[in-house]
Formats: sequence, C-alpha cells, structure tokens
Amino acid sequence: MKPNTPAPQPNFGRGGASRMLGVPGAKPKHFKKTLGVLAGYLRPHRFKLLLVVIFAVTSTIFMVVSPRILGNVTNKVVDGFTAGQAYDKVVASLPKGASIPKGTTGQTLLNHLPAAEKAKIPSAQQKSLATIDFSNGRPQTDYHGIMVLGVWLISLYLLSSLFSYAQGWIMTSVTQTLVYRLRQDISLKIGHLPLGYFDKHPYGEVISRVTNDIDTIGQSLNQSATQIITSIVTIIGILVMMLTISWQLTLLALVILPVSLGFITLIVKRSQRYFIGQQNSLGELDGHVEEMFSGHIVMRTYNGEKQSISRFNRSNQALFRNGWKAQFMSGLMMPIMQFISNLGFVGVAVVGGWLAINGRISIGNIQAFIQYMGQFTQPITQTANVANVMQVTVAAAERVFEFLDEPDEKPDSPTATKLPEHIQGAVSFQDVNFSYTAGTPIIQHFSAEVAPGQNVAIVGPTGAGKTTIVNLLMRFYDIDSGSIQIDGINTKNLARADTRKLFGMVLQDTWLFNGSIADNIAYGKQDATRQQIVAAAKAAHADHFIRTLSQGYDTILGEETDNISAGEKQLLTIARAILADAPMIILDEATSSVDTRTEALIQSAMEQLAKNRTSFVIAHRLSTIRNADLILVMKSGNIIEQGTHTQLIDAGGFYSSLYHSQFGDADQVS
Repeated sequence: MKPNTPAPQPNFGRGGASRMLGVPGAKPKHFKKTLGVLAGYLRPHRFKLLLVVIFAVTSTIFMVVSPRILGNVTNKVVDGFTAGQAYDKVVASLPKGASIPKGTTGQTLLNHLPAAEKAKIPSAQQKSLATIDFSNGRPQTDYHGIMVLGVWLISLYLLSSLFSYAQGWIMTSVTQTLVYRLRQDISLKIGHLPLGYFDKHPYGEVISRVTNDIDTIGQSLNQSATQIITSIVTIIGILVMMLTISWQLTLLALVILPVSLGFITLIVKRSQRYFIGQQNSLGELDGHVEEMFSGHIVMRTYNGEKQSISRFNRSNQALFRNGWKAQFMSGLMMPIMQFISNLGFVGVAVVGGWLAINGRISIGNIQAFIQYMGQFTQPITQTANVANVMQVTVAAAERVFEFLDEPDEKPDSPTATKLPEHIQGAVSFQDVNFSYTAGTPIIQHFSAEVAPGQNVAIVGPTGAGKTTIVNLLMRFYDIDSGSIQIDGINTKNLARADTRKLFGMVLQDTWLFNGSIADNIAYGKQDATRQQIVAAAKAAHADHFIRTLSQGYDTILGEETDNISAGEKQLLTIARAILADAPMIILDEATSSVDTRTEALIQSAMEQLAKNRTSFVIAHRLSTIRNADLILVMKSGNIIEQGTHTQLIDAGGFYSSLYHSQFGDADQVS
C-alpha cells in the first residue's frame, strides 16, 4: 500500500473486524523454528527478494519526498505574492514622483523605509523582501521554477508507482512459486504417508492444510512482506522529514501518538471478548443450521421443529448481542482516531501559524508537515496489523510443515523381489499378529491357507478383524509378526505397488471422481479401449442403466456423484474391478448397496470373473457366500471356524447361529 493512500477502513464482515482490531487468531507454537523453515523455502528467491526490498524502499522514499517538493511549490507561490505586496508597500512609502533606481535590492529599500512603515511589514516578509532584486520593477511569481518542481513531482509519483508495481509483481511471483512448491510437496507427501495417518486424522483437516493454510501463507506473505518494509521506511522517512521542517511541530505530533495508541488499546481490550463471542455464536449457529438441513427428514419425523427453532433463536440472540457490541465498539475506532487526529491538526495549525508569523517556518512547510502528520499514523497501524498477520501466516505455515514432517511410510527394500510373470494366486497367512495401536492386539496368531482360484469368504461380527485382514493383504499396514505369502513370496519382500497390482478391489463405500462414466470405469486401466470399458460394464450389469443416461458412457458424474443412485455407483466400481483384470479380487461388502435382483446379477457376474482367480469376499449378508469354496469365520481377530457353507451349517457352531439369525425362518419354511 502506498504511504499517501488513505488508511484501510475496518472490515466488519465475518471475523473481519476482529482481524482489524488485532484479535488473536491461531498462534504458532514454534514461531522461530517455523519462520526458519519458511525462510528456507524462500532462499532460492533471495535475489528477487533483494530486488523487492530495493524497489519498495525506493518507491517509499519517492513518496515521502513528494510532500516536501509540493511544499516548495507552495512556497514559491507565496513568496511571489509576498514580494509583490512588499514591493507595493515600498513604492507607496516613497516620496511623490520618486522611483526605485536600478540595482536596488530589497534590503536597501528596507533600510530606507521609515521605522513606522517598516514595522508594518511582518518579519517573514522582510526576509523574503531582502533577497529580491527590484531592478526590473515589480517581482513576479516564479512560474518557471514552479513548473520545474511540478515536473519533478510528477516524475517522482510516476517512478514511485513503477517501482511499487515492479516490487508487487516480483513478490507475487515469489509467493505463487512458493505456494506451488508447497502444494507439490504436500501432494508428494500424501503419496508417502502410511494409511494409518489418515485413520487418525480427519480428511477435512488434511484438506484444510492443503487449501486454507497454503492460501493463507500465499496471500498474507504477499501483502505483509512488502508492507512491513514500506511501513518501516515510511515511518523513518516521515519522521526525518518532519524533523527537518520543525522539531517543535514534530514533538507535538509525537505527543498525540501515544494518546491514539492508548485509545486503540482500550477499545481492542473491550471489544476482543465480543468478537470472540461473535465467532463462537456464529459457529454454533452455522453448525445447528447444517445439522437441521442435513437431518431435515429425521427432525420432521420426530416433530423436532419447536426444539430446533428454540435452539436457533438462542444462538441467533447470542450472535445478535455479541455482534452488536462488537460492531459498536469497533465503530468507535474511526471517530475517536479522527477526533484525536483533528486535535493534532489544530495544534499544528496554531503552533505552525505562530512560527510562520515569526518567520521560523514557511507556509509551504506547514502544508508539507500537515501531509506528513496525516500519513504518520497509517504505517504504524499497518505495522501492527502486519505483526498480527505474520502470526497467522506462521501459524498456517507451522500446520503445513507439521504435515510435511510426518514420518513417511517405511520405504520398500532396494532389493525387493520381482513379481513372476504369472501369478497362481496361492495365499498363506502364517501366525499373523497385528495391532493398530501398540498394546491393543487386533489380529492374533491368524493362520490360513488359500489355494489358487479359491473363492474365500470372510465372515464374523463387527470388529472381528475382517477388513483388517484385507488391509494387511494389500500391505496398507505392515504386520507385527508372522508372514503373508503370495505364491510362496513374502509380501514384505515385494514393493507395495507390485503387491497392490495383484488385486482388484470393490469396497462398501464407493469412490467415483468428477469425470465421465467411461473414465471412472477405466481408472485402474488408463489405456483401456471403449470396447473393453463397455464389456466390463456389461459384465457388471451396468451397461443398461448407463445407456439410459443422456450422454451414455460420456455422462459426467457430478462432484457429489448425486446424478446416479448408490446401487448404480457400486455397479460402476465393480465394472472398474472387472476391467482391471487383476489375478486376485477383494470384495468388501460389495453388494450392500444394491437390491436383491441386482445382487443376484452381480453374484453371477462375479462368479464368472472369479474363475481361475483367487477372490476374497467380506460379507455380512450370508446369502451372498453360500457357494464360496472356503468360509473363514472370525471372532476377536482369530479364525474360530472354517469350511464350506454346508460343512459349517452341519457343524452347528458360530457360523450356523449367524446364518440362522438371518435366514432361520426361511429355512424352516423351505
């Protein structure tokens, strides 16, 4: 911001006034350390930053000097007018018929004036008159000198604008490059983090660091870095220029400054709690509205309208009270500051006028001083705001660097075993032990043998460890002890990417991205042809509903993929797994979102797909696994039963009780 532009008005939007008044936001825990890391990111741009400093200082100096030159223009106009008046008085005091001889100076004339007439001329005018040459008659205003000063003034304004534009352009380039690099680093970091990190941290928090925190760094750094330079240079420059004009007026201006800061501090302290209360009330109100909209049907079902409206009114009233008080207190800022500033201007005008009458200061210098005084408080306020902004910037940077400092997933061994060209699909779990948190075992002494091409179902109550087995199989987590082998190869000796190539997976929670249906199906096989995509969709019984859409396979799925049903989404993910054509398949409750008829169609398609492939099916609906080659019944992280459906029913154990709890009545009828 240029030093002579008006100070920014407080922003009274959401949280805007709190930022303006310095209400503390998130404060960094390790300010110096984080600032050092941020400086490391800026180090490659040190030459550009040096240019930014030079351009900012130069632009500010030009703007600081400008009022003094403008004051000199005023002085020339005043001096010409004063000299003309003095000349007229001297001529009027001469005897009748007398004239001023050539070569006569103003001092000579003053010396010959009668004492009474000389006393009528102010001392400041006498000083100006003493230096004027009256040899050419009545003196005229120095228009040439005024024009020269005007050219200088316009040139300084132009150069200041050019330097300001240049430093802004360079700083924007630096900050955007920094933001680009941070986003790249975070993108790479996400790929190297273990899956356990995302189990412990909400996705929204990660997204906030990628978006909000990095945007905060870029925007605030771009503004505050140059503003702190220009503010400091402006404060020093204006103070120097004010002292060169009049030390008495400078002391007067400095006395007013602590009075202004005292009132600001008083208002901030009183308004701070209201702004905090306003944000808290706003958050409570937003949360309640979001809850009521998302659960609108449930709320109406249980006749919760009165309770909802009552809670809304309480939050709204609290927001109104805090908001009104916060806005009122912050609204006092500008009137009080203007009143104090006006008192300062009155003081400068009175003292400056007295000094001018006594010839100790010129009118142009008073004009320049008033301009400097109007600018003096602005950079001080900007510096205070920048200090608060830097706190927020470093806090945001700290959150980003904390994310980047998270331990990476243990790297693959440089001597990782290469996958054989043909995978049979034999899987062996040998005394596997695993815990998400040390001391809390989830899988204990788990052992199982899966032959190539077998269709293996994993069943058990919630929390038995079914999905955990799949996570270990895919090496989303590494086991604590024991081994998992595929075709006799320990998966720990394989690269993670190679291990995951062996599996196609369909999860209970569907994931589709914003793109065409064809692109979503081909996600696991980017080079698939349209014929292959259509064939996979037909195998998953998705082709019919796709062709009913307006654009068919080119239909764009919305950001929330709300233009197709939950069951149709699941069909697309199954088609994706079919197209990937991996040697082994994992289905985690893959048919939970489809109707019974579609479930039967999918089961038929999956049976065809599973031929000559090893498949693992996690299911709560036991009707889907009757034809499984092997059923593993899990409880508390262990296999308690295994066999075919018929064998387990005949055994009358835990699986039999689970099955009859779902289908007992139907079996009795049959």
